[in-house]
Amino acid sequence: MVFFRRAWQPSKFVFSACFTVALESGLRIYNVNPLVEKLRLDEELIGSVSECEMLYRSNLIAIVAGGSMPKFAENTVLIWDDLAKQFVMELTFGLPVISVRLRRDKIVCILRNQIHIFRFPNSSSKIATCETRDNPRGLCEVNTTSDRQIMVYPGVKCGTLQIKNLSSSEISTSLAPIKAHQTDLACLAISQNGNICATASTKGTLIRVFDTLKRTLLVELRRGMDTARLYSINFSLDSEYLCVSSDKGTVHIFAVKDTVLNKRSKLPKLGGVFGQYAESQWGIANFTVPAEVPCVCAFNSQNNAQSVIAVCVDGKFYKHSFSDSGHCNREEYDVYMDISNDDV
Repeated sequence: MVFFRRAWQPSKFVFSACFTVALESGLRIYNVNPLVEKLRLDEELIGSVSECEMLYRSNLIAIVAGGSMPKFAENTVLIWDDLAKQFVMELTFGLPVISVRLRRDKIVCILRNQIHIFRFPNSSSKIATCETRDNPRGLCEVNTTSDRQIMVYPGVKCGTLQIKNLSSSEISTSLAPIKAHQTDLACLAISQNGNICATASTKGTLIRVFDTLKRTLLVELRRGMDTARLYSINFSLDSEYLCVSSDKGTVHIFAVKDTVLNKRSKLPKLGGVFGQYAESQWGIANFTVPAEVPCVCAFNSQNNAQSVIAVCVDGKFYKHSFSDSGHCNREEYDVYMDISNDDV
């Protein structure tokens, strides 16, 4: 999850079937297939919003206030029940809340140096608190399916990744962190089943995929050779592929399981730093969006066709299909901010 401190921010995808948008004027939720607005909560009701997260495709939405016209404190997480049309839960902390993650039985609230885990939704009792390195992007991901509940987040030391089993009776204890990168983490992702996770650093050149059970590196993928700010990483529902968006204006698609599909450099193998580039695995396909316009990308499957969606902070929506041979074609383009319930 990446935070775009702009007039609005595309938020997290829900099973790649819908996405939420936090706005100065409230929040909106959009369906993907077809692209339609499903919910709008205006500023008169909830004020300006910095973060919103929907529990799957349910009636429960976590909201954190922010922006220029907040109605609530930025250190409070509110749960909106859209069936009851009212707030049904409130959690308040001593410091601002950066992001929120929801499971059917847990709510995870991320602050700059701590992560608080609570039971949810029938009880709001605290389960555990985790310490982190300074985490201004609110990095933390929790898988949403399977009985194995895995949470990944930055460790206390620079470039480290912490993996925690939320379903374990030893939830309050933590295993030794993984040294994922030399610089601070900038982006995280976890597969739906929680078996693998991906990390990228502030350098933004490499994405590393780890086995969360064995805690070992599975594959290293190269986005590029120059430094970039990564906005999002997401796995496909079957964990076969991974997509990445950055400020370079390119969305890259990689194979995670069948890595022979990834492109390799045609340069001869060399020693030292140049040898690392020559032996890197590059994406099987990519497509462009406006450069330096933050966007969130995710996979979408429809009619047995594999595609990637990019939702940008300038209000634009892109959908591209791709093949294992590297072909990538635009299937859809729209301005989602121009769509309203009246259009349905």
